[in-house]
Amino acid sequence: MFNRFPNGEGRIQKSWTRPIVTCALLVLAIVVCDCQIGSASPTNKVMAIPAFARKYGLPCSACHTAWPELNNFGTVFRDNGYQLGNDRDSPIWQNPSYFPITFRITPNWHRETAGNQQVDSIPGGGTGSGTVSRNVTQTGFDLSGMDLWSAGTLFKNISFQLLPSSDSTAVWHFESAWVRIDNIKGSSWLNFKFGRFELDNLVSEKRFLFLSGNGGLYQIYHFNVPGSSNDFGYGDNQIGVELMGHNANSYTRYSIALLSSNEGGVGLTNSVTPGGNPASRSFDGNLAFSQAFNAGSLGLERIGAFAYIGQRPTFFQTSQNGGTQLVGLGNEPFYRVGFAGDFFIKNLELLPLFMHGHDNAYLGNGLASNSGPLPSTSRAPSFNGGFLEAHYYVSPQLVLLGRFEKINVGQQADTGNPGNFGNVTAYSVGYRWYPIMFSRAGLAWHNEYSISKSIGIVPESGDGTGLPPLLPTQGVWSSSIFIGFDFDF
Repeated sequence: MFNRFPNGEGRIQKSWTRPIVTCALLVLAIVVCDCQIGSASPTNKVMAIPAFARKYGLPCSACHTAWPELNNFGTVFRDNGYQLGNDRDSPIWQNPSYFPITFRITPNWHRETAGNQQVDSIPGGGTGSGTVSRNVTQTGFDLSGMDLWSAGTLFKNISFQLLPSSDSTAVWHFESAWVRIDNIKGSSWLNFKFGRFELDNLVSEKRFLFLSGNGGLYQIYHFNVPGSSNDFGYGDNQIGVELMGHNANSYTRYSIALLSSNEGGVGLTNSVTPGGNPASRSFDGNLAFSQAFNAGSLGLERIGAFAYIGQRPTFFQTSQNGGTQLVGLGNEPFYRVGFAGDFFIKNLELLPLFMHGHDNAYLGNGLASNSGPLPSTSRAPSFNGGFLEAHYYVSPQLVLLGRFEKINVGQQADTGNPGNFGNVTAYSVGYRWYPIMFSRAGLAWHNEYSISKSIGIVPESGDGTGLPPLLPTQGVWSSSIFIGFDFDF
């Protein structure tokens, strides 16, 4: 039987300074038990590259269950600063022809449909045209965005990552860019990162296996209660510093991050591209912890918890007579807390996650905190939600995918809103087949269907398209069909 996680898979119980022969034998054992796995990649976010396979002469299955998702060996390799503990780690000893870079794009065909859209009753808005609800559908061939990803070591125990990313029209931004000092004082418990990076999520949105407009994101990671001026998304890369540590086999891990209160924005603004609102002068914090244990023949099981505590401005200091916005003021707090798991039952992987969110009443109602007392109908909004994702590994080259997601608003920002205003329900199914996955390149044939229902609000789709319905009690069904070749080189 094809067993994803045989006993001891990916574990390194002793020092990483073991000779490369030991690491190679361990990897060969993994390959014999697990066979070679293919690749997968999330939309516009390549977080695994064949450059490491080229560098160390290993199959991609050494570090991945279904690329780009990491197995425990890959987690240890990443946590140790992309190092195996041998001379190949340092650029000084690498072959001059080696360059740690990968590019990726996904030519595809997709169909996007949204229901209950407000459109003109007479197409083109002729005389006497009113507003009616209709389904709106678009379909055709397309391209995803493109990533140009590089990572590795600058020197022993100094690692880096650089990911310029563009949309399908070649508008670029830096999705990720950081330097990390690894194994401070010779301890794996002390690693210091500086730059723009993904939060230490147990269930990573950068490494997951869905691509469509509706399925290509975790709805809960980007949800804010309707009416909120908060721009926060837990799945978005943030900018700041992180202290992170782990034991030798990365079964026990922690992360403490201090971040700018600007949603990972650059130029002291709230955006990763030019033109964002100026950021405030405050900081956010994120705490994460996870623990893994070996369940014998079932596989490696991991549980974790996280807490994000942040602030956002509610108004701005402006130039004379209310001109140009200069800096964000009137900070008000919010938080997101939750727990997650990564469980295996032989070939079946289950990824559950629960999150609770809460915003200050001024943030939740989009009001300036210097505007006086809150209206009597205003409340501090909250929500609860999560998902259950499943991967079934039919063979080393075929993985079946499914996900159910649900978000309920616990307390509305305004008591006049319907109780279910903003609720989201989403379903995604699909599969990925990997005809090619070598140390030089990878190719995946990806097929997916995703559908979501959002009550009274714009669909929480990957590109944010769509309109709210005529009534706040109406549901907007938004569906995506996605077929494409996902490749990297």
